[in-house]
Amino acid sequence: QVQLQESGGGLVQAGGSLRLSCIVSARSSQYYYAVGWFRQTPGKEREFVAVLNWNDRYYTDSVKGRFTISGDTDKNTAYLQMNSLKPEDTAVYYCAATPLFTSSYDYFKTTSYSYWGQGTQVTVSS
Repeated sequence: QVQLQESGGGLVQAGGSLRLSCIVSARSSQYYYAVGWFRQTPGKEREFVAVLNWNDRYYTDSVKGRFTISGDTDKNTAYLQMNSLKPEDTAVYYCAATPLFTSSYDYFKTTSYSYWGQGTQVTVSS
């Protein structure tokens, strides 16, 4: 059983920064987990933002150069540093985890992830 807890969302002006955190609590330490960030706005499908799969990082085009995903294995925590935020970044952000991927083809699909957090709201005002 794996539980995820996000934090760090909030209201920020355009051009500002936020750092989201995702604590990964696993009953067993047998596995290493890939952690992805997704976001969702009302009426739209949940979309991929970024993933950290061991040392491999990948981002959706709209956040490249602005967002950075990282992890601290000692704290079992993944982070999403978001800089130069834009109003179109406004969404509920979810972290998701699954045992390490063997194929990058699976990074982008919500169905590839076994565990999900409850989400944290990010609002960027213009």
